[in-house]
Amino acid sequence: MFVKNRMTSNPYTISPDATIADALELMRKNNVRRLPVVKNGELVGIITEREILEVSPSKATTLSIFELNYLLSKTKVSAVMTKDVITISPDTLLEEAAVLMRDNRVGALPVLENNKLVGIITETNIFDAFIDLLGFREPGTRIAVEVDDTPGILADVASVIKNYGANITHLVVYRSSPGKSVIVIRVNTPNTDDIVNTLEKQNYKVTSVLKNDGAH
Repeated sequence: MFVKNRMTSNPYTISPDATIADALELMRKNNVRRLPVVKNGELVGIITEREILEVSPSKATTLSIFELNYLLSKTKVSAVMTKDVITISPDTLLEEAAVLMRDNRVGALPVLENNKLVGIITETNIFDAFIDLLGFREPGTRIAVEVDDTPGILADVASVIKNYGANITHLVVYRSSPGKSVIVIRVNTPNTDDIVNTLEKQNYKVTSVLKNDGAH
């Protein structure tokens, strides 16, 4: 899966000459927490709701509401925004985007193609992709099987499911301990008792079975 498959295309943007009051209003109106800052078609920064709150006077201030609004209306986005923006290409793998965001402790990456802003990928986009990859919202059954980390195990487990006419819709494998892996399989049926019994008879350890009617 690539960034272009999950990014928000044509994101809301703001000018560096706009005020932080304008930026805050745009964020709240459109339910977003960050805005790429664009000047003459070029990305020059990014501003987040957190940055705006950090420069806003605290509730303990003695300033009146009129004085607060005056300050917010006079401070430009350019004075608050992050200028050294980490960006990414739409053809980058989603995993790379997640690692880049994690390593740099940022919640979003503007997406550039030929130096033009074409989208933004956020931590919410990453979370949604993760949920979809695991098929959590889809009806069916999630079966977790602990196996030895050896060649051919996945094929053996899949063959058991195939023999019962079930279809594997999602599959994830992760190492649980040295020499052991857990295969998390989602199948398109709630009727998995025979599958589970057969797996256990073949000495596979079924660690969990979770049925889902898709009503999430």
